[in-house]
Order: sequence, then structure tokens, then C-alpha cells
Amino acid sequence: VDTSCCRRDLCAEPADAMLLHLPLIVGCAWTHRTLPIRTHAVSRSTTAVADGASNAATRAAVRMAATTSDAIIPKSVLFGNPEYASPIISPDGVLLAYLRPDEGVLNVWCRTVGASDDRVITKDRYRGIRQAFWAEDSKTLLYMQDDGGDENFHLWGIDATTPSSAARDLTPFPGAKAQNVVTNKRFPDQLLVGINKRDPTQFDMYRCTLATGELTLDTENPGGVLGWGTEDESFEVREAIVMNPADSSTTVRVRDSAGDEWRDLVTFPYGEEGNMVEFARDGKSVLALSTLGRETQALVRLDATTGAELETIAYDPKSNTAGILLDDDTKEVRAVSFNYARTERRFFDKELEADFRALEAAAPGGAEVSIASRTRDEQTWIVAFRRDDGPTEYAVYDKEAGGTVSPLFVSQPALLEYRLAKMEDVRITARDGLELVAYLTRADSDAPTPLVLLVHGGPWARDGWGFNAMAQWMANRGYAVLQVNYRGSSGYGKSFLHKGDKQWGVGDMQHDLSDAVAWAVKEGIAREDRVCIFGGSYGGDAPFAGLTL
Repeated sequence: VDTSCCRRDLCAEPADAMLLHLPLIVGCAWTHRTLPIRTHAVSRSTTAVADGASNAATRAAVRMAATTSDAIIPKSVLFGNPEYASPIISPDGVLLAYLRPDEGVLNVWCRTVGASDDRVITKDRYRGIRQAFWAEDSKTLLYMQDDGGDENFHLWGIDATTPSSAARDLTPFPGAKAQNVVTNKRFPDQLLVGINKRDPTQFDMYRCTLATGELTLDTENPGGVLGWGTEDESFEVREAIVMNPADSSTTVRVRDSAGDEWRDLVTFPYGEEGNMVEFARDGKSVLALSTLGRETQALVRLDATTGAELETIAYDPKSNTAGILLDDDTKEVRAVSFNYARTERRFFDKELEADFRALEAAAPGGAEVSIASRTRDEQTWIVAFRRDDGPTEYAVYDKEAGGTVSPLFVSQPALLEYRLAKMEDVRITARDGLELVAYLTRADSDAPTPLVLLVHGGPWARDGWGFNAMAQWMANRGYAVLQVNYRGSSGYGKSFLHKGDKQWGVGDMQHDLSDAVAWAVKEGIAREDRVCIFGGSYGGDAPFAGLTL
């Protein structure tokens, strides 16, 4: 479900990957029937030791190279709901909303900025709410929720300024689904939302009046449109993404106004990657992502009439463009991020660069900084400090107060009671010479241990650096964990992605996983006779393929 709130989400960097815990089909295969146990388990379970001091010394010696706490970290601590997540400040800076459990279920909470009047806003009692965002009126909180897990997500709104307010279903059509939500600061009393109520296979765009909930058909899907975009000044639907089922090409269509005809701007044949980002303020050009003529997705400027490429703004030959931050008024590019192994930013705005440098200096050691939300005037930021060996920490960055950084809350404070393993980003060379980015979480920094090869799903997805509850769970119990971005993973350009074509579970795609294990054994990380392959989705299929090799 596309729940992006206009194009601002193009520059958002999620800090709450732990929120969505859906049941997955998983596969697991060991190369040996005996499950390994931690080498220090005997010392932990021994009770008949006459000399307590001697026992303590033995434990210390055994644990010297261990990477995590000696105590077993409960699964409820690792996998339970966060105490706080996804903080979003209202556009006017008056209210702060966030997700937090209420009676064990994630709901939306709210407080007045600078006060301690925290109150629960929603009353979900079944599945929990995973994402909320502000309407531009600074009083309506919007969120997506389905009915009992049917995955037909509706858009809901609730007045956060009135304690007795009840949530309203803004898309109240049984069996229909809402997506493509767009808000605009120039039209704070409205929003646009895609709904498939007319035809289950097609999403039309509707304009919603927030005060009354009235829906008016704005743009009817002529057929084949997968997503819509707007021009910011007019708040008109002027962009459409269309896929041709005959050849799997994707075309960006635009129009000059809501009353004009659509025209094809640029087509990406199958194997190419790209989409539109934003109209330039003068209307003469557009910003887009494109692999045309290059290996990875670059941020480019196209002529708004012909689609011809006018300028390459940012490009990395090894990874796709991962995030874009634009000036909300001028539409000038302020920063672009890439993520080959870790997040790297290129700044086009010196003031913004200084802000990030100040935040990086204030962050816990090794943490990555991202913006969770900002006020409309950009004077108050909610920032996330994302770590590999601890929970996400949130802080308030106050530019009006001279750039002060004040702690807000910690996503999973119970994790602070434990020592957690670091995650290393490593490079592995496959048998044909292809470089693979992988992430290693070790149970012991000096000696080889049993290894779990944790395979990501998709496979058109990728693993990334940061806190991973599954990896920490296994490392705490004595297993090294290796996560590989095998060929067919996304984010590394078109050739890398399509090297996985017709290789699912066979050939080079599966060989990458085998080569990663061989690397871990050679590097003294893994015990060759104690290797497991495990995962969900495509990662659940890989173990069965692995059993045949």
C-alpha cells in the first residue's frame, strides 16, 4: 500500500523497521542434526560450584570475546512492540504525535510540545496502527488501517485537538482500498487519495475536504495507471505512471493542467528503472530518477515538454539514488543520499550540511542520522539516531535555540539493559568476480561459531545496516548471522538486479549464498559443520534450494 504523504516521503529515511511483524513462510536447514549451543552455556547453568570466585573468573574468561550480554535477552524484549515509535511534529509545531502501545496494541498518541499531557488518540484493539501522519491543517491526524487483516486499507482521520473526537473513515467503501495519499501545505483543508471503489483493478484519485469528509472524483483512471502525482503550486493531478503489460515497460505521463490532455514524457523499457520526482517551479522541467544511459538510478532533470535529459544532478555508479531532499518552495535539490552499504549524503545546501554535521556530532557513536519530521518553518526537527547495537533514539533539534539537541525518547528502552552485537558491513567476492555487500553480526569476535545465513525476501529487496532483532536474537544465543545482498537484490542498479532473472533458487543467485558461507568459513567466522540457512518469503525458499546443492 502506498501511504506516502505527497513527495516529502522521497527524502524520508525510515527509522522504525521493527514495527511490521507479519507472519512469514520460512525455511530453515542445518548441515548437522545437532543444534549448536553457546560455548558458555555450561558455566551459566552450573550450580554446584564450591568456589564462587573461581566460577566468576571462569565465566569472565569464557565470555571475553563474546559480543553480546551474557544474559539471554528475552524474545519479548527483542521482538515486542516499541515503547515509542514514528514521532511526527505537527506542521505548526504545536503537537507531537507518535505510536505507542495501548492495552498491548500500537495506537497513535499525542502530546503538546513542551508539555506532559500525553494522551492516546486512537483505539485500535486488533492489528495495531503502523503509520500515522499529519494533515496540513495541523489538527487532523491521518492513518491507514484495514478491517481485521483483510489488507483493504482505508484512510482514517481524527481531530487530535479534541479529546472526545472519534476517528472517521475517510474512504468508507467496503472492499475498496485507499492509497497514494497526497497532502499540500498550500491547501491545508484538502487531501487527495486514490481509491479503487469504481473498479477494483483501477485507482481513481479523489479530493477530500477534511472538515466534512466529502469526497469528489478528481481524476478518473483511464486504464493502466499504477500511481499518480501532483504539481505542487496548483495541487492538480498532473503525473501518471503507466505500465504496458505487453512489454513490461513503464511510462511517465504528464499534463500541463487538469484540463489538458495527457502526453508521454519518458518511457523506461523492461530492465530500466526510473520514475518522476517533482515538477520544477517554473514548469519547464521535471526532476526524475533514471537508469537510461547508465547503470544505476541517477537524479536527473528532464525537459517537461520533450522528456529530453537536460542535466545529471547526482549519480553513484555502484548504487541507486536512495533519498532526495528538496526545498519545499523553490524545488531546488538540497541533498541526495545513496546507500551502497551505509547511508552517504551529497549536499547542495551548505546550511543543511551544517545541520547534519551538528546532529552527527550529537549522535551516539556510529549512529546514522535521519529526519523523522519537521515543522513547516523548518525550525524544529524530530531526528532519529539509528544504531546497529541499540534501539533508535529520538531527539528534538531546535534551530531557533541555536541548534540545541534535546533527547525525546528511546524506541525500545528495555534494550538498553543489554549489550548488543555490532553489525559489520562486509564485501564478499562471488565465484564470477561480482562484489556482494553483506552484513555480519558476530556472536564471538575471535573464534568461529555456528553461522545462520539469514536470507532476505523479495528477492527484489535488500538488507541494510542497523539494528536487526533477528540477528541480535541469534547472536545473543551464540550464532553468527550473515545477511547477503545477493544478485537480484534491489538498490545496486539494473544489471545487478537482473542478474537474478531466471536464477531464483538455482544457478548464480543461489551460488552467491554458498559463496558467502565459504567466505565466512575461510575468514574464521563460521564453523563449516554448523551452518544454517533461514529466511522468509524468497528467503524461505532459498533453504529448500540450498538442500539440493
